[in-house]
Amino acid sequence: MTRWVGRTAAEIAAAVREGRAEPRTVVEEHLARIERLDARIGAFRTVRAQAALAEADALAARADLAGLPLAGVPVAVKDNLPVRGESCRIGSAATPDSPAAEDHVTVARLRAAGAIVVGLTNVPELCVFGTTEGVYGTSRNPWDPSRSAGGSSGGSAAAVAAGFAPIALGNDGMGSLRIPAANCGLVTLKPGHGVVPADIGEDAWSGMSENGPLATTVEDARLVFSVLAGDGPVRHAEPGALRIAVSLRSPLAGIAVSRPYEAAAREAASVLAGAGHTVRRADPPYPLSLGVTALTHWTAGTAADARGLDRRLLARRTRVHAAVGRRFLGTVRTGRERDRLRARLAPFFAEHDVLLTPALARRSPRAAAWHERGWLRNVLADSAYSPFTPAWNLAGWPAVVLPFGTLPTGAPCAVQVVGRPGSEADLLAVAEQVERSHPWRRTAPLD
Repeated sequence: MTRWVGRTAAEIAAAVREGRAEPRTVVEEHLARIERLDARIGAFRTVRAQAALAEADALAARADLAGLPLAGVPVAVKDNLPVRGESCRIGSAATPDSPAAEDHVTVARLRAAGAIVVGLTNVPELCVFGTTEGVYGTSRNPWDPSRSAGGSSGGSAAAVAAGFAPIALGNDGMGSLRIPAANCGLVTLKPGHGVVPADIGEDAWSGMSENGPLATTVEDARLVFSVLAGDGPVRHAEPGALRIAVSLRSPLAGIAVSRPYEAAAREAASVLAGAGHTVRRADPPYPLSLGVTALTHWTAGTAADARGLDRRLLARRTRVHAAVGRRFLGTVRTGRERDRLRARLAPFFAEHDVLLTPALARRSPRAAAWHERGWLRNVLADSAYSPFTPAWNLAGWPAVVLPFGTLPTGAPCAVQVVGRPGSEADLLAVAEQVERSHPWRRTAPLD
């Protein structure tokens, strides 16, 4: 009978440190679940079964095992971050199939903390879109496999929600952590700029992309964030009474928000008011041009990442996205539009400590061959369901997504909390207050 699948990273690490669990046993149980169920979910591009077991055995012999914060914890890694000895395909047939010589710094930090990489997870080609599908498979939402897990960290989110690993590593350039976390009922943190090493693709989408955790509890998200940031543990602390603004309006003009996501934000606001915070309705002064700014930066990031790849091997939607973005590369790299956005939003965050919004406008699109569909259809579908995420990549400010309530289908709903630079610990503390009041089911019922 399985003992460790479904446990949190904090629980597993404590058991391994205290000698109540062997790293090999923990990894074997998760690998067995992957082998049994991932054909239905499509979380992984590649599973490192033998390598992970060998690394688990090596971990058990480490002299510092008792002090490792992630001792023996299986972790899934998004396939745009190099893992030593594995190819990094970024969802594309146009990328080289050669093994990486070194771990990405975030992967190295996780491994140094005792985590075991069980596999590399699926992404849309070059991590461009808000759904995850392509030449290496389609990642489905474990709570509703008819729907996409989201993107671009869709495989990582699906892996955690399915119980294939208690934590995963992903990144977020226009919502790529928060979108799949919201779909799959997970907690994630997109850190503010410069808090966690980025080094993603050509230039981390001009500095908009950040690496971060996917987890089933706030405690696990905080634990992984501590390791990734490299500054020691981020301790839990009650945040005190905060001024919280609640906004239900889409930052992108013309996009309606569905009732379940509006209701989730309203109810989460009531929970936070009950916790002693000052909560009021207030909309940030999003500029009408935000959608255009987001599109130019989004496409320019792809143009930079596609440079040097064989265009004939790229999907048509990716080729078009990169072609559109090439004309904006120079403008985007000046940073002027992002500076203007920060200046416009700063007075709002001087008046409010935290912004609470719906995480999405509606549930994710159906799991389908979106990579074979037209560019405009993809852009419109992504924008229509995820208008709440891009502004905070453009600003470079931290944001947390956490589950709250359910959709009519029974799949998770979610909310987003945003703060000014340096507020990661406060955002996690706010999320933990919500979690205590409204705990969620952590793993999708696949068995």
